[in-house]
Amino acid sequence: MGNCIVVVQFDLPKRTQEQAVAGGTGSAPIYRGLAGKGLIRKDYLNGETGTGGVYLWESRAAAEAWFTEARIAELTQRFGVRPRLTWYDTHVTVDNVRGETRVNGVPISIAAE
Repeated sequence: MGNCIVVVQFDLPKRTQEQAVAGGTGSAPIYRGLAGKGLIRKDYLNGETGTGGVYLWESRAAAEAWFTEARIAELTQRFGVRPRLTWYDTHVTVDNVRGETRVNGVPISIAAE
């Protein structure tokens, strides 16, 4: 089974770098606490077309357990606009930090170019 990526987008104006850093570091402890619940990584987004996050989960089931309707309602209340969630299954990962390619989470051998 592959990992799951969820892209969460809010239709909000781009924040300043200071606002983006403050918002991200302020909520980071919530997501650090999800390591045991399947969250591998979260990146905060701040762009011309909105703000949000990219979440990498161990599985779709773990992502679905987090992104419930109650969670969506909480995010809507916090940000004042309902987020759009886009779901992706990811079966192949190139991880340059670890120096490996994984298929469904398992490292495989592929010669570097």
